[in-house]
Amino acid sequence: MGLFDDFSRFLESRLEEFLKNNPHLELEALLEQLREQEEDTLRLIADLQLQEKRSQDEILAKAQDIQRWHIRVEKAKTANRLDLAEAAQQREATLLREGNQRWGQMQGIKERVAQAKELLKRIQQRRQEVQTKVTEAQATRTYGASQRLETAGWNQTRTYGGRDDLDDAFRRWETQDELEQLKRNMGK
Repeated sequence: MGLFDDFSRFLESRLEEFLKNNPHLELEALLEQLREQEEDTLRLIADLQLQEKRSQDEILAKAQDIQRWHIRVEKAKTANRLDLAEAAQQREATLLREGNQRWGQMQGIKERVAQAKELLKRIQQRRQEVQTKVTEAQATRTYGASQRLETAGWNQTRTYGGRDDLDDAFRRWETQDELEQLKRNMGK
């Protein structure tokens, strides 16, 4: 774990240094982070709404069971089968208790959905604010050749598994440099 932690700290420090040298990209990084948070929140809302729907279905099924057992209680009382009536009343009470618990759980889920929707609204507002700042920064910023060189790779996505021309070029150059170094050392 130590090597991974060291590498992670190294990458974080390099990213912080890069963003400090390119403050306009910090806004873009924040914007990307807000987009990801928005997607995560949308997934959370969808998941909670699915849980809410399941709870509603379970409550309806429980209500039907309660109704069935209530009819059985009445039927057993009418037939003067007090032993069955008492057992059916206990079952009906158990189902009512379970239904009330389910109802409470569903209300908790509804609260979480409302909270997640409020969070989504705040994230979207924040994202809009940052997007406005990014747009303003782009409009007022003039790109110099050195700045383009420094930031050219920021918006490019690296796909691993394919050939990397830049890496190949560096490897050729490094190999050539090593060969020249060996030639110089052998000539001495």
